[in-house]
Amino acid sequence: MSYTSFREPDASPPPSRPGLPGWLARNKLGVAISAAAAVVVVASAVVYVTGAAAGPEPSNASNSLAYASPSAAQAESLGAAPSAAASATAPVTPSTAATTSSAATTQKVPKTGWIPVDNTAWKAQVDAYNALKIDPVPAGVGNLAEFRADCQYSHRLPDDPIVAPGLPGASHMHSFVGNKAVDAHTVAQDLTKFTATSCKPVQDHSAYWVPTLYDNATGKPVETTGFRVYYRSHLQDSTGQMPMPNGMRMISGDAKKKTPTPRGASGQFYCAFYGPGDLDGIARSTNGNWPICGGDATLHYMMRFPDCWDGKHVDSPNHKDHVAYAAGNACPRSHPVKIPAITFDIQYGVKGTPQGYYLSSDKEGKSASSMHGDAFVMWDVTTMNKRTKNCVLQRRTCDNYGYQK
Repeated sequence: MSYTSFREPDASPPPSRPGLPGWLARNKLGVAISAAAAVVVVASAVVYVTGAAAGPEPSNASNSLAYASPSAAQAESLGAAPSAAASATAPVTPSTAATTSSAATTQKVPKTGWIPVDNTAWKAQVDAYNALKIDPVPAGVGNLAEFRADCQYSHRLPDDPIVAPGLPGASHMHSFVGNKAVDAHTVAQDLTKFTATSCKPVQDHSAYWVPTLYDNATGKPVETTGFRVYYRSHLQDSTGQMPMPNGMRMISGDAKKKTPTPRGASGQFYCAFYGPGDLDGIARSTNGNWPICGGDATLHYMMRFPDCWDGKHVDSPNHKDHVAYAAGNACPRSHPVKIPAITFDIQYGVKGTPQGYYLSSDKEGKSASSMHGDAFVMWDVTTMNKRTKNCVLQRRTCDNYGYQK
């Protein structure tokens, strides 16, 4: 699986067109890479913000992705039900571990709203992080402040344990990567108990998901062929950088947005490959919403999550207000804790067609504007701390297992 790594401008909100020329530098092999940043080695600073269970009223409640209570008819996708042939090759049910998880958690009532961080666990993680020594850096390591997990498609369900917890079938269809036991009933403790994952490293027990992509001509699902999750810094200074707290839930994008995505629009899929070419593709689908890729290119999508946290809550009513995007190379006072910015780099093994595609979140409009992603974070704490300190705080390039040599 080949990836083209795109970098957004430093200290800015999520880019409207990830991967645009002008943000890229190309090496002699023609692979799009980010411009090198100056090496900055900084010392860790203690950042620990306590908070109560209650929180402020959400400032952007209109972005909340509310689903209705499920009915019997909602046992199938609200976008499009997979065909029998597709179901045979890509079952919509998770692994055996997931079935066990569902049975074990059926009686649980997942919490919603302003969910406070476990202060005892977070303080212990902060103390361990600040006591951790930086590993020696081998020669030749780059200076991109990031580490990553490479994931594969796991399963498909009309569930959303963040937006519609405890309501199986209440969501449009989602494609999950990472933790294989995730369904509508999943709570944070399940991610630590059922740890089978489609990601590397295996110390990443998190769950990540996006709306399922469908081929408009056949109605069959098109699953991801690569799903890289970066944890990185977009700031020029990593002073005060902290790890991600376990149990963090957040959403990027807007499932309710249903506007056209013609060439040059924000929130569209793009073509990525090795070698020069047009990121917008060589042509468009008939409705103009989807690129048709040339050469060796295939469809990709890049999605950036917030990198600042209020230090008090792991979720909020709209799943967005407890986090924020840095601006002016700093976090806002309301969200003072620097956390790694999760970035999805998603690859689909298709090139595009005149008929185009549609997302389960917008079957009627058939645009890409409703593309969104969910992250339910759960890592082995020592691994998260070490990666954050070695890679993000120290501003060094790391892969799935540590320093990238």
